[in-house]
This record gives sequence, structure tokens and C-alpha cells, in this order.
Amino acid sequence: MNAYKLLTPGPLTTTSTVKEQMLLDRCTWDDDYKSITQKIRSQLLAIAGADPEQYTAVLMQGSGTFAVESVMTSAVSDEDKLLIVTNGAYGERIVQMAKYIGLNYTEHRISYNKQPEEGELRALLAEDPGITHIAMVHCETTTGILNPIEMVAGLSRDYGKTLIIDAMSSFGGIEIDVAGLGIDYLISSANKCIQGVPGFGFVIAKLERLKACQGVARSLSLDLYDQWKGMDKDGKWRFTSPTHVVAAFSKAIDELIEEGGVSARNVRYSENNRLLRSKLAEIGIEAYISEDKQSPIITTFVFPNSSFDFAEFYEYVKQQGYVIYPGKLTDADTFRIGNIGEIYPQDIEQLCSIIRDYMGGTGR
Repeated sequence: MNAYKLLTPGPLTTTSTVKEQMLLDRCTWDDDYKSITQKIRSQLLAIAGADPEQYTAVLMQGSGTFAVESVMTSAVSDEDKLLIVTNGAYGERIVQMAKYIGLNYTEHRISYNKQPEEGELRALLAEDPGITHIAMVHCETTTGILNPIEMVAGLSRDYGKTLIIDAMSSFGGIEIDVAGLGIDYLISSANKCIQGVPGFGFVIAKLERLKACQGVARSLSLDLYDQWKGMDKDGKWRFTSPTHVVAAFSKAIDELIEEGGVSARNVRYSENNRLLRSKLAEIGIEAYISEDKQSPIITTFVFPNSSFDFAEFYEYVKQQGYVIYPGKLTDADTFRIGNIGEIYPQDIEQLCSIIRDYMGGTGR
């Protein structure tokens, strides 16, 4: 076992009981294993507040990016046009996917520390009636900014667009009323706020939209429609599934429910974030994102001075038992600290004490 905790946006620190589920080998064809898949799908819909008569959950092998690309290649046809709202690297990754797939798209790019504004988006949609789909990242882990999902969902409804939300780093840690907002596709991953381990992503899809995707996909393995048809039949994945990861995720969902659900987990994450921002500010390390735009998932901090050496800082913190994350910006020198996973306020208190000691010595 490693001697440190992960303060990252995922993979993240998991419980010993989640890890224990990976000690057993399971057969993909066995009914007991297939029942685990169906249990997960049902529980994901419950977490999303989605009626199984209107929505379904589809699990997809690979990292979260695989699940995002499965939606892009399966849900946006050659006749459609996609508006991609970006203010970070993960929105920009969707643009990369669109280029690779050959989608007809337009990008609305804004600064990494800004949220999209309703007036600008409304003008885009009014000026270009050819837009059929809107895609946006909910929590941009590039910075930790939380994008206005309610506003974008309202515009999608007003203009009759298909809404795709990358909730990779927020689902399970921030309450999202998928059905109430009218989200058509919500995408997340096993190793984020539900606190499982890496190996698959999942899509919560509106059934009427998904049924219209038959034959659209440009990829065999990422065909979301075919994956759903096979999985919906009896819980069987089309191709070899990450059995150990699936079992661990099933346990992680149970533990989310035991903790009190998404609302309780959000309270813990939010307290982690509040402590982290306030205590680091006391020692001269400021957050990149203003508090009103900050998610409780991950926080980006600006280097405290021009001589700050991140590599040295990283090793110092790691030797004291915590692993943090490098920055992902181009316009500022930053590092990131995750607030999610099996992390509690006492961990944040200890981390900040470690950082205070560092800044009082080598890092001044």
C-alpha cells in the first residue's frame, strides 16, 4: 500500500473496502457479475434523479475521455452542428474530438477564469439556427471553475437543442437534477466523486435521444447505441469489461449512499475546499478562481513568488504523505489541489500545516 493520500481530481484516495473488492476475480459472462452491472446502472439513474422510463445509464470501457468521445461519435450526426463551450483544457479536448471525428462544430471560447455569459450564448444560438447540439464541461478541472449548468440547460430548452454535459468531475459530488434540467447526455467516470477506481466511464442518456443514434457512430468500440442495446439486454458488456473496477465501483456507490448521498458528500467536499482556500490564503498562496465561481472539486493556486519551485514543493509535500497536482494553465504558473476522494477536513488541516512549514523554510 502507498504511504500517501491523493489530493487530485482522480484517480483519488479510495477506502480500503473499495480496494478489497478488487481482490476477487469475476467472470464477465456470469450472472452474478452481470447483476452488478445492472445494479450500478439503476443506482446511477437514482443518483441523477432520472426516471428509468425516460433515461438509461450506459457504461463504457476506458477513461472518462473514452465516454465523452463515445457520445461525440454516436450522438452527433453528419447533418448536425455542435456548439462547444470552452474555458479550459477539457472543453478544448472536446474540440479535438470533433476535429478527429469530422463533426460540424463551432467553438465558443472564453478565458479560463471566466464563466460563459447567457447573452453571448443566446446571441450565438439566435444567429446560427443550424446548431443542433450544445456541449459544455460542468466543472473544468483545468482550474476548478464551476460552469453555469442551469443557465445553459435553460438556453438548450428555449432553443430546442440537444444538451451534452461533461460532468466528469462533478457528478456524485454536486447535486445535478438531470431530468429537471433536461440534460440529454451526462457523462462521468468511475474514479471521480463516486470514489471508485479508473477503468470505465458512464453516460446517463435520455432514451428518446439515444434511440435516434442507431447507425450514427463512426467507431465500433465507442458505439454508445450498440453498447446500450447489449447492456440493456442482460447486463453484458459488448467487449471485455474491467471486472475488478466494476466491482469496486459498486461498493463505492454503496458507500456514497451510506454517507448520506450526494448532498452529504458535497458538504464534506465544500468544507475541504473552504478550509484549503482560507488557510493557504493566510500564508500568501491565493486561489486562481474567485470564490463565487469555485467548485468544491479541485482548486488552482497561483505560485506565491517568482522563485517558487513546484518540483521541490511537490516532493516535500509527498514526503509528508500527500500528493498534489501540477497546474494546467499557460497564462499563469499554478498548481492544483483536489478536495475529493476519501479526504476529510483533518487531512486538509494537516496538508496546510505541511505547506505552512515549507513556506516558512525552503519555499520563502
